[in-house]
Amino acid sequence: MRTGFLALSLSGLLCSLWFNPCAAQIQRLPLNTSAISVEVTPDIGGRILAIALPGKENFLRQGEAVISEPEPYVAPDADNVGYLAQETWLGPQSQWWTQQLVNPARAQAKAVWPPDPYLILAKNQVVQADKRRVVMRTPASPVSGVVVEKHYALVEGKPDQLHLMARATNIRDTTVAWDIWFNTRVPPSSQVYVPVASQEDVRVEHMENEQRGSLGYRLVDGFFTFVSKAHPDKPGVRGKAFIQPSAGWMAAFREGQVFIIHFPLQPTAVIHPEQGQVELYLDSIPEYPSQGLLEMEVHAPYRKLQPGAHMEAEQTWRLLPYGGADDPAAHIAFLRALNL
Repeated sequence: MRTGFLALSLSGLLCSLWFNPCAAQIQRLPLNTSAISVEVTPDIGGRILAIALPGKENFLRQGEAVISEPEPYVAPDADNVGYLAQETWLGPQSQWWTQQLVNPARAQAKAVWPPDPYLILAKNQVVQADKRRVVMRTPASPVSGVVVEKHYALVEGKPDQLHLMARATNIRDTTVAWDIWFNTRVPPSSQVYVPVASQEDVRVEHMENEQRGSLGYRLVDGFFTFVSKAHPDKPGVRGKAFIQPSAGWMAAFREGQVFIIHFPLQPTAVIHPEQGQVELYLDSIPEYPSQGLLEMEVHAPYRKLQPGAHMEAEQTWRLLPYGGADDPAAHIAFLRALNL
């Protein structure tokens, strides 16, 4: 049994040993093969909590709130809760609160935070759940005007892969306009690679403060990757890269595992101009690795939906073992050998 899941499994056992009743716990739905272990929950917004190789730790960055806040407050004035792992957003971020009337203050401010509480905090309805597939549905959101149905399925004949699909349906009697935005969090120590054709396909926003300096990055052998950048007076870095990839995938390496996200490559013209098809948000203070994260994000095409219309987006995850050197040259050689 993987140590990453062991502590979570023991928590239920310990509950039965105490005289005082335990706090509520989220529902966990496993999707396992001989090659990967996946854990999904319909609670706390409906998300993928974990993916790992046998004997390895969870590759995803899961927030402590998964344990400490299993029953979040869900209302138009709710704030974000840092459950992290994988969740499904809508884009663009600048319009999160502009297509609604239930929170006038956020609409007037054109707030860019938090995300829609009904899509990222509320309990999802389980439509189907078996050993190979989980289908769940969000409540109807008065903020975004959609219902999102999410499908998570093991891929037949490919035991190292998981397929994700999201379908957003307009529930209003007026038009809404969004894109589907997959946001997957991993620890900041993960070394990420995105295939790119040129520097012109990359835009970087540095989000500096007293503790965090600008991002270090480079293009090496046709790939974008972050590099360590020392700041004389700042222990960490923070910022975001907006990327038009040259192929429909990206990958991250960490501690003997390679995590690959495949997605349909889209032309720049169909991606909202404020976003990138791939976005990488890095918040890292190496001295405190448990406090940071790397977000591996993918945007689908931006679309206007008439009443009752829907749109879909998909991606496929792949998790592989890696025993090579921990440097960009070895990482890139490994990826090229896969013929992705």
